[in-house]
Amino acid sequence: MRIAVIGHVEHVTIGRVPSPPASGAVIHLEEPRVLPGGGGGLAFYQLVRSPAEVHLFTAIGDDDAGAEVEARLRSTPAILHVAHRREAHTRVVVLIAPDGERTIIVVGQPLHPRRDDALPWDILASCDAAYFTAQDPRALAAARAARLLAITARRRPSLIDSGLRADVVIGSAADPREASELADYPVPPAALILTEGKAGGTVASAGGLERFAAPAEAPAGGGAYGAGDSFSGALVFYMAAGLPAAAACARAAAHGAAVLASLDPLESQLPLPGPA
Repeated sequence: MRIAVIGHVEHVTIGRVPSPPASGAVIHLEEPRVLPGGGGGLAFYQLVRSPAEVHLFTAIGDDDAGAEVEARLRSTPAILHVAHRREAHTRVVVLIAPDGERTIIVVGQPLHPRRDDALPWDILASCDAAYFTAQDPRALAAARAARLLAITARRRPSLIDSGLRADVVIGSAADPREASELADYPVPPAALILTEGKAGGTVASAGGLERFAAPAEAPAGGGAYGAGDSFSGALVFYMAAGLPAAAACARAAAHGAAVLASLDPLESQLPLPGPA
């Protein structure tokens, strides 16, 4: 299989805090780790743990953070298509509370690839799937050339502006930026998938609403950062492999839950299977 990810990869510093931040407080970040993250980056790393040929279309800033992110990305077996920007790379600080929930602080705006970047967009037409977390509707049109187009629900404005039909829209029912219904899309996707944490989630389509379950026992001791993005990456893989949406969700749920075992989600992502 050949799968593309189109979107942002941020420079992430993640650590534990004794309590969620309160106004006026001084918080010390404990056990800090640094990793390439963000919605595009974490889904990308989940897909790299598969036998697929993975292509990443992204943008990188010209500072130390950008150089560190690019070096980590190039250490993977994936094929990178990078637009270099003359600006600081986006930094993120993630605070993990004792209950595992996360608070995310984004420094600057995410850097996304654009259709006018000199990148090999024609490759997307040969992809079995493309997962889109970027913003440019014209880049989304290039991604639509893939056999399967999946997009994060957070980019609903880009999808609406493009006038295109996605095969899959993936989001969280608990996130007001992502929670939506099929009726919210002028051109409804073939499947709208919303996760609900321990309750599993739903798949909405023209045929009705299906539920999928979360793993019976989820690991503990880590943090929730990266769970949704790891689920998304695994879901794209399983759907590109031919599984129906609900069955793919059931398989991908284990990959989302797995990252709860570690502070650093890249340490606990599960591998995706090779051919039977």
